[in-house]
Amino acid sequence: MSKRFKQLSHSLYECKYHIVFCPKYRYRIFQGEIAEYLAYLIRSLCQQKESVEVLELNVQADHVHLVVEVLPKYAISNLMGFLKGKAAIRLFQRYERLGRKYWGRHLWARGYCVSTVGLDEEKIRKYVRWQELREQQIESQQRRLFD
Repeated sequence: MSKRFKQLSHSLYECKYHIVFCPKYRYRIFQGEIAEYLAYLIRSLCQQKESVEVLELNVQADHVHLVVEVLPKYAISNLMGFLKGKAAIRLFQRYERLGRKYWGRHLWARGYCVSTVGLDEEKIRKYVRWQELREQQIESQQRRLFD
């Protein structure tokens, strides 16, 4: 087994995601102390989940880039709901001025962007095509055994 993959009792996995999300209206609110606190929050919230590991985190003034590795049992939508919800609550508690800008207490824009990080797509497609060809070759050889 490659060190690249992690192991559970019945599976090998590598589930890494690049996620980008931003505050409502793309306001440039994540600067200085707020940016540092948000980075701390994201890391600590991820630690609360079983086997969620932050690989990269970059808090920009108007958006967040996050690369995480997760167990295959987690839906990214659930993880994002957890992160965005808990982070918003704690940011509003700590920085009351955010409540004036976001009077409805809706800090985050509705969606997010997520992309898987892992094996190269073209390599996978070639491998899948090779597997089909290999299977055909094996079947052909097996038929010849009985001719």
